[in-house]
Amino acid sequence: MALIGLGVSGGIGAYKAVELARLLQKRGHDVQAVMTRAAARFVGPVTFEAITRRLVITSQWEPGANADIEHISIASDIALLVVAPATANVIGKFAAGIADDFLSSLYLATTAPVLLAPAMNTNMLAHPAVQKNLAELAARGVKFVDPGEGYLACGWIGKGRLAEPEMIADAVDRVLSSRQTLAGKRVIVTAGPTYEDLDPVRFVGNRSSGKMGYALAAELTARGAAVTLITGPTALTVPPVSSVARVRSARDMHDAVMAALPQADALVMAAAVANYTAASVAGQKIAHDDGALNVQLVPTADILADAAAWRRRGGSHRPLLVGFAAETSDLLERARAKRVRKGIDVIVANDVAQPGAGFEVDTNEVTIIDGAGEETLPLQAKSAIASALADRLERWLQPSPAETRA
Repeated sequence: MALIGLGVSGGIGAYKAVELARLLQKRGHDVQAVMTRAAARFVGPVTFEAITRRLVITSQWEPGANADIEHISIASDIALLVVAPATANVIGKFAAGIADDFLSSLYLATTAPVLLAPAMNTNMLAHPAVQKNLAELAARGVKFVDPGEGYLACGWIGKGRLAEPEMIADAVDRVLSSRQTLAGKRVIVTAGPTYEDLDPVRFVGNRSSGKMGYALAAELTARGAAVTLITGPTALTVPPVSSVARVRSARDMHDAVMAALPQADALVMAAAVANYTAASVAGQKIAHDDGALNVQLVPTADILADAAAWRRRGGSHRPLLVGFAAETSDLLERARAKRVRKGIDVIVANDVAQPGAGFEVDTNEVTIIDGAGEETLPLQAKSAIASALADRLERWLQPSPAETRA
């Protein structure tokens, strides 16, 4: 069915990669194994060669490698790169763009989807550096099979053991089956905060990191959609979208969205747009004194409401309008009312006061509200939330009976 690049790095879970190779072949795939030097200390390359009937790549300096199986050729041929186990070292190299062996060079050279199955000590997995690298890769569209919990090789009990081969093989099939399912669709995704200037130095903003919007942009791009990412100020790396517009204020974001709207099949407003902005911006830094500072704030334009009004004037069902509602109380009541008030199709509600959900974290818990009802997605990685939302976008963007007849 497909040629899979199987990267194996140096962890005790490397022995499970042998079973993974066998399972992938049973499902009709061809497997090209790529082993790091450390991986070969746990499992011999001859084991993979016996199963895959392909020469295992262990070095970019082997004689004949440049002529026959160098990373550029493999990068062009594979339909998916899966790395199991993916150690903290490999994850760090992928995130930083380091290419000092065949596997890391292959990662940089391929445009195929990438699926990582992390495996490491519990404390290593929880370390901020590793979590930052995982978040960076997720923002670029990399998929993950979460590690399991249990006894680890180091003797500890906790999260970090490599997922079972069957779970990884299932994830491979999901990634391959989901490719290009949104080909031909044009989607606007907004992300991050807006900054409303008070003077040349100060501004009013919010805590949005942009991680949810960037994960959505990456996921939709991986499924073949032409994504226009309209992003407020963030420190994230932009995923490989079709186009990107960097904005600062709510007015800037409004103008960018409305300009892109006529060509869009869907608008997904994941950005945390300011509801108020300064009535006037001081031309010079406001001087500090001991008295109170009074700032007049005025409402910003409602981007989703204006998009819905624009759509009504055109008498069309497109673009599909999806909003986000970040609340700290009365979540569902506020979200339902917001969806009706704005006149949009779907709203994704999340309680940003809950631990592990909302701003500045890598996980989220949301409730999707549309005309058919409500569905709650439990706390999980934002990349997984993005994948679930993309599944539903595929369904929502199917032509209606009226559109099909036309």
